[in-house]
Amino acid sequence: MKIEQIYTGCLAQGAYYIESEGEAVIIDPLREVQPYIQKAERNGAKIKYVLETHFHADFVSGHLDLSKKTGTPIVYGPNAKPDFDFYSAKDGEELKVGKLTIQVLHTPGHTMESTCYLLKDAQQKPVGLFSGDTLFIGDVGRPDLAQKVKADLTQEVLASNLFDSLRNKIMTLPDDVIVYPAHGAGSACGKNMSKETTDTLGNQKKTNYALRADMTKEEFIKEVTDGLVAPPAYFPLNVMLNIQGYESIDTVLERGLKALSPKAFEAAATETGAVVLDVRHAQVFAQGFVPNAINIGIDGQFAPWVGALIPDIRQEILIIAEPGTEEEVVTRLSRVGYDHVIGYLEGGVEAWKNAGFELDSIKSIDAAELAAIQQQQPDIRILDVRKKSEHFSEHVINAENAPLDTVNDAMSALDKEATYYVHCAGGYRSMIFTSILRSRGFSNLVDVKGGFKAIKESGLFSVSDYVCPSTML
Repeated sequence: MKIEQIYTGCLAQGAYYIESEGEAVIIDPLREVQPYIQKAERNGAKIKYVLETHFHADFVSGHLDLSKKTGTPIVYGPNAKPDFDFYSAKDGEELKVGKLTIQVLHTPGHTMESTCYLLKDAQQKPVGLFSGDTLFIGDVGRPDLAQKVKADLTQEVLASNLFDSLRNKIMTLPDDVIVYPAHGAGSACGKNMSKETTDTLGNQKKTNYALRADMTKEEFIKEVTDGLVAPPAYFPLNVMLNIQGYESIDTVLERGLKALSPKAFEAAATETGAVVLDVRHAQVFAQGFVPNAINIGIDGQFAPWVGALIPDIRQEILIIAEPGTEEEVVTRLSRVGYDHVIGYLEGGVEAWKNAGFELDSIKSIDAAELAAIQQQQPDIRILDVRKKSEHFSEHVINAENAPLDTVNDAMSALDKEATYYVHCAGGYRSMIFTSILRSRGFSNLVDVKGGFKAIKESGLFSVSDYVCPSTML
């Protein structure tokens, strides 16, 4: 028996490869499916099933491409009605994979089609629960996403279903069953996920707030729905792609990996209205970039931030990347449904410069420089673009809070002529924020290298650790 968690950090997502006696199963595959196929081929195994735990909101699954390339059936649990051929498994049904058995457990709540898969060994002993977004380590799936697709499903109705699913289908399983969830810390599909990506069910019963034995349904609904922030705008769009279908990843890559000379790149940007997306490291970007490009670094939570800040997944995109990384960029965009990359700048920014085209730059200073400026000008405006919860927890005295995910609202509250010193936690989000506003005519924003971490460690600033009314939005 082989169980492998294939974890993708930028999406905080876990896909799974299970193998026994020359047969394999893939659970919740990512968009690029060739690695799964190659893994099975190396092991001399045939992929028998593609199992989907639900219609994912935070990424586009690779179920369709994997099924087409291998001739393998796609399996959903009850209530799933996608627009393509699939096998609808019944609650309690058992699927055989070599000497193993996978039992279908319909667990509505996160979504109404949500299904967990219970793995049993050759002796029929339960050994693993592939829990999708129903049960995470430290949390459960948020019950407000399905209502974005179907309005009559309120979060209270979904939470009520989730309570019943957890109590009746999952908490009755043996304590030594290993929980294999679809996500970990960093995913927007829950609010309190652990950095650990597996655990025993018994330990989760002791430590997961949502599995308390003495919790009433009313208490569960209140706690699970309390504090939910609005999901990224691309979530319902990804759900529809997972239900209705999408272009092959091969087509997406062929279109996106079109090398454009600086002249052709400039023409494409002008003629198509494409977003120019520079994915280099924030500080490299700051030193010189194509005018009006926005920076979302490939080295951070790249795909989720693209999804949060480019609201239309059909938006055409032009890529600027370090030479040799373009395929990775197009692939990672496709994971969240951004399939309309139309090319990249061949040779990168260096080629742009050598061709005689203009470069823009963003001033970036360290914490010591910021302190020196503040000493001379006590009333400087410091802009904290972290989440409200981060800002409220601890922040520079008198800093204004304008979370990155509300950048469009922030523009109307900012003075275009004023100078702002922009920071986040470590420097990734602040450059995104500054580059977006720079592309829209804000020329007086200064980035603070190293963010709040560097500011606090410098010891040069007064820092508050309590809530204060310093939020702009």
